[in-house]
Amino acid sequence: MAHIIVVGNEKGGAGKSTVSMHVATALARLGKNTGILDLDLRQKSLGRYINNRNAYLEREGLELPTPAYHELPEIDQSNLGPGENVYDHRLSAAVAGLEPDCDFILIDCPGSHTRLSQVAHSLADTLITPLNDSFVDFDLLAHIDTDGETITGPSVYSEMVWNARQLRAQAGLEPIDWVVVRNRLGAQAMVNKEKMERALDKLAQRIGFRLAPGFNERVIFRELFPRGLTLLDLRDVGVKNLNISNIAARQELRDLMKALNLPDVDVNF
Repeated sequence: MAHIIVVGNEKGGAGKSTVSMHVATALARLGKNTGILDLDLRQKSLGRYINNRNAYLEREGLELPTPAYHELPEIDQSNLGPGENVYDHRLSAAVAGLEPDCDFILIDCPGSHTRLSQVAHSLADTLITPLNDSFVDFDLLAHIDTDGETITGPSVYSEMVWNARQLRAQAGLEPIDWVVVRNRLGAQAMVNKEKMERALDKLAQRIGFRLAPGFNERVIFRELFPRGLTLLDLRDVGVKNLNISNIAARQELRDLMKALNLPDVDVNF
């Protein structure tokens, strides 16, 4: 069975597609057959990232390890039974088609609550939730009192993950390994950063997720998208001398991959 990684939250701009592309490409570079599904059927940022990559590699005559991107198949709705949802069937058919040939399947969810996203979370062996270092984003996970310290209760996204965990338990599946990735951390030890760290530590113990380091805000990530490249591709496309920011970003990716602790993955790049 393929190990299913779901990258999701219900807020845009947290870096889901950047994290998805770098994790999937890192797995491909480590020799893992990796399939990708993009559930944002309107914007398809991850799908566009992969298409940009394939077009660039073809134009330059390059061959680089690349995860395999698949569209959700169309389903004949006339074959559905009463109460059956077409999106459930599209996702299950896509996963079933990928599993025989994949070690990992990465599913990138949209920044909103959709039926597809809800079902995908129940399939997750590993759930990655990128989170900007802001209490605006923290509110996605839990409500917090005006003191910035006291957690008053879980928020909508945490409740969805809880429901997904319940469904997996009922099906006799292994629990979801939920990893919250802190993106765009400030370089300085600011008061807000310290408060966020304390609040996340408390919440992690309360609702059961692990914290992992993410990516700082770097221009390089925006520059890579049009060519579909990742930090791991730079030397292969002729960048001989990486600057300090690029080296630091590469180390951030290495730290993230190690923190995910995916099965049979030796992070050696």
